[in-house]
Amino acid sequence: MAHFWQGLRSGEWLTPARARGYSLILLGLYVVAVAGWIASSDGLIDRNGKPLGTDFSNVYAAGELTWQHHAAEAYEPALHHAAEKAVFGGREVPFYGWHYPPFFFAVAVTVAATPYGWGLSIWLATSLLAYLAAMRAILPRPETLLIAAAFPAVFVNVGHGQNGFLTTALLGGALHLLDRRPWLAGVLIGLLAYKPQFGVLIPIALLAGGRWRTIGAAVTTIAGLVALSFVTLGGEVWHGFANSMSFTQTVVLEQGGTGWEKIQSIFSAVRVWGGSIQFAYAVQIALAALLAASLAWLWHSDAAFE
Repeated sequence: MAHFWQGLRSGEWLTPARARGYSLILLGLYVVAVAGWIASSDGLIDRNGKPLGTDFSNVYAAGELTWQHHAAEAYEPALHHAAEKAVFGGREVPFYGWHYPPFFFAVAVTVAATPYGWGLSIWLATSLLAYLAAMRAILPRPETLLIAAAFPAVFVNVGHGQNGFLTTALLGGALHLLDRRPWLAGVLIGLLAYKPQFGVLIPIALLAGGRWRTIGAAVTTIAGLVALSFVTLGGEVWHGFANSMSFTQTVVLEQGGTGWEKIQSIFSAVRVWGGSIQFAYAVQIALAALLAASLAWLWHSDAAFE
């Protein structure tokens, strides 16, 4: 038994052949599951009454509203829900809120230029390729693409039509390029502002590490995105975005309107265990402060970049 545990801890059991075999098994299961999910759906609605791609439906509906010159309505829950229903011929579907900054309308309007099924396919295919490219750049080995594609979160992301592929590609690509091409890394970090909650601690790391060119490129990119959204969509969408933040905070964050299991934070953990909002905020702030201090120390140290 001792020999068994020693072999397990050493990792010697995970040979290249096994890694390839396990990955192929997982990928095969994914394909069967997705095929069954689509085959058992009624049009674009699955057996649970949810749209194929679930969360993607809010992006597509926002794109539809933009084509109709009503982009700001995406930040009004009732109007956006009506737009989501319209995508599926007026059928009743769950509400998936639009919480993105206005410059993410560029993605929404692009995918909404095609029918829903095609838009979902294009979104997942292009963002998956970006994710795989980032993983291959970080670890340029023959097995990287297969193992990265078989990672279970890939299946979850496909099932929900989510943006995890894009987020990973931007953040992973930025870290990979930080020493090689700091300006390009800054552009990728600036683009990551479409998901601002993932970028709260990034400026602290960059400041502590003295990555001034990357900071400059990130700030310039964000400023350009904001200016472009003003020019193309007007200031009304930013007003709508600002007003929607209170809904996001109270309904999604504090009340857990989308489900606590979808928010991987200590705040949601405290809330699901019955803690008060005030206590949850206190714990979250304490954790954030600890993480900020740890990151500042690490990035200011002489630790190897890898």
